[in-house]
Amino acid sequence: MTHLPQHPSEGTERERPLLAVARAARTLAAAGVEAPRAEAELLAAYVLDVPRGRLALTEGLDPGQRDRFDALVARRVAREPLQHLTGTAGFRHLEVAVGPGVFVPRPETELLAGWGVAQGRGQTVPLVVDLCSGSGAIALAVAQELPRARVVAVERSPAALAWLRRNAADRAAAGDTPIEVVAADVTDPQLLADLVGRVDVLLCNPPYVPRSVAVSPEVAGYDPDEAVFGGADGLDVIRPVVARAAELLRPGGVLGVEHDDTHGAAVPALLAADGRYERVEEHRDLVGRPRFATASRRADGQHAEPDAAWQTGSS
Repeated sequence: MTHLPQHPSEGTERERPLLAVARAARTLAAAGVEAPRAEAELLAAYVLDVPRGRLALTEGLDPGQRDRFDALVARRVAREPLQHLTGTAGFRHLEVAVGPGVFVPRPETELLAGWGVAQGRGQTVPLVVDLCSGSGAIALAVAQELPRARVVAVERSPAALAWLRRNAADRAAAGDTPIEVVAADVTDPQLLADLVGRVDVLLCNPPYVPRSVAVSPEVAGYDPDEAVFGGADGLDVIRPVVARAAELLRPGGVLGVEHDDTHGAAVPALLAADGRYERVEEHRDLVGRPRFATASRRADGQHAEPDAAWQTGSS
């Protein structure tokens, strides 16, 4: 069991937030947490119910708040995800509720969502599909930023669906355009049969980590296995998604799929080999790692030679 350093003051005195943050940051750093100061500040702000930037302006943590803060820090030392402790994850311009049973959305996935939003702009009522929706982060971000869009979110996990439906209801109550939630397996050859040939933008953040890859304690202990690993090579879900997306997209419609950073050549190659896509591009994240691939459904609706070349992008 982890023991935090003794409080500098006991009894009924308040502890100054910056002192509490400093001692918590030392504890988190010793446990190997990558951003100990930032996480300590976020936990203190959560306990005090203030924005992180206003921590120094508060009166400090009373004894009860100190105990609650220390308990949260101890759970983080045990590598429970920060987002599970606070109950939310930030994603673009919104926050989604997360917890056991659903994958915590990552900041790098915001790039794929932003690309999807950009593709939908300029269309009157774009039809956007989010496969492997999980918490609904991508779908809800699109619905918020493209209020005239029709957004369909697809998820198969009962646990994740509960979080998805909760987040969808919360965002609709907040005034965002409601999304449609569909319980289905994205590898089903008949997926979304009523939308064949009609989808303008299809986005997917599937399970894609190869089974042999070692993951962080947070991922190994708390993210659902089925939302992380994509078979031996990480492509077990991506392959059928590439095939089905070509049927769902209208001619000229676009696909964006996130992938492992070892798939910078493999996923574009899958798209090119399908023969129904053009303008295949690879996109890198903010630190230069291959992150997601995009393509357009051939405008003529035809099937090209399966060995069609693809061009890399650097966006």
